[in-house]
Amino acid sequence: MRGPGTWWRGKSTPAKVETYTRWSFHFFAVIEVMAVGLPVTGELGLALGAWLMLLVCAHAAVCALTVSRALDWVRGRREQPVRLLWALGAVTLAVAVTALVVAEHGPDGDGVDSAAGGVFGVVLIFGAGIIALGVRNRRRVYAVVAGFAAGAGLVAFPLGQPAPAALVSALAVLLGGGFLAFSAIFSVWLLNAVYELDEARETRARLAVAEERLRFGRDLHDVMGRNLAVIALKSELAVQLARRERPEAVEQMIEVQRIAQESQREVRDVVRGYREADLGVELAGAQGVLTAAGIECEVTGEAAGLPAEVQSALAWVVREATTNVLRHGDAGRCVVGVRVTEGRVVLTVENDGAAEASDGGGGSGLAGLRERLAAVDGTLEAGRAGKGRFRLVAEVPLAGAGVREAAV
Repeated sequence: MRGPGTWWRGKSTPAKVETYTRWSFHFFAVIEVMAVGLPVTGELGLALGAWLMLLVCAHAAVCALTVSRALDWVRGRREQPVRLLWALGAVTLAVAVTALVVAEHGPDGDGVDSAAGGVFGVVLIFGAGIIALGVRNRRRVYAVVAGFAAGAGLVAFPLGQPAPAALVSALAVLLGGGFLAFSAIFSVWLLNAVYELDEARETRARLAVAEERLRFGRDLHDVMGRNLAVIALKSELAVQLARRERPEAVEQMIEVQRIAQESQREVRDVVRGYREADLGVELAGAQGVLTAAGIECEVTGEAAGLPAEVQSALAWVVREATTNVLRHGDAGRCVVGVRVTEGRVVLTVENDGAAEASDGGGGSGLAGLRERLAAVDGTLEAGRAGKGRFRLVAEVPLAGAGVREAAV
């Protein structure tokens, strides 16, 4: 069974930020009901208070729905909810006017005036802030907040409030609505920035792969281009000599054979160089890349003195493990250790995030690493190492350093 913790850890970092932002604004609806909806019921009595409470709950529900639609629009998943924004504005106006009428013409008492006045101010503040979430142009956001503040004063004064009280109401809506609108704008900016950073990280990984493929292609072109050109010329010469029944044709074909064998050896060297990696370089690279990604990385042990075949196999483990930490989950710390014990080299990579998101031993990445380690009689184990931690352990015997090479 998937528990709440598994559901949360299974999300990517941008998805976590979006969920947090979405539910933070949804919580404002709860605050609105708890702060001003419940007090009016006690102050106004069950009949009138229940009606005003119902209006506050309706306003909070429309605010929550607007938040969901507006955030979907921000992420490009739907069109701008223009009609819903206008509906929220209309509901806000209706609830505010009703609360003001109750305060001025309802039952007498300071508690009644305070509760109804609180409803009047809070619904305008929340209405302005939530509408700002669905507006992209900052000037329009300023206009929304200023319009709600001006409307608070213009509506309050004709309905019986004295001019100073109407001015205070307008100022309170301006400050509260402005703060909430600023929070909405900042939250949207932060959410978009997190998604853009995540896309940039994926792009960087794809560019690194593409660059490596280009390097490999250039190396093959440099090796094969010249040799194939020579083979083509000598083969053509051999054909011409053979047609003339000249004995030099055999010498040219022998030369073609020699060049072909040399090309095969050079291609094998290129592929071997592409497959081999330096463990020390990979350890330093992993620490640099993870640190740049905001993940604390600690590297212990040294690769100096290890056989080349062992270093190459373990370097690929470090490279694949680093890629998994970057691509999956939300690790905050990663520890990479290399040690030699009882004639075996043990490489350990442990991080504190996304055990569920890694390929856990059954994916193609770890399967490929097991094949590489098998070539040097090594083993690989991967899995959870406690709550919220994932550990990968590779062991290679030093006695297997001179093992068989993979065929090209």
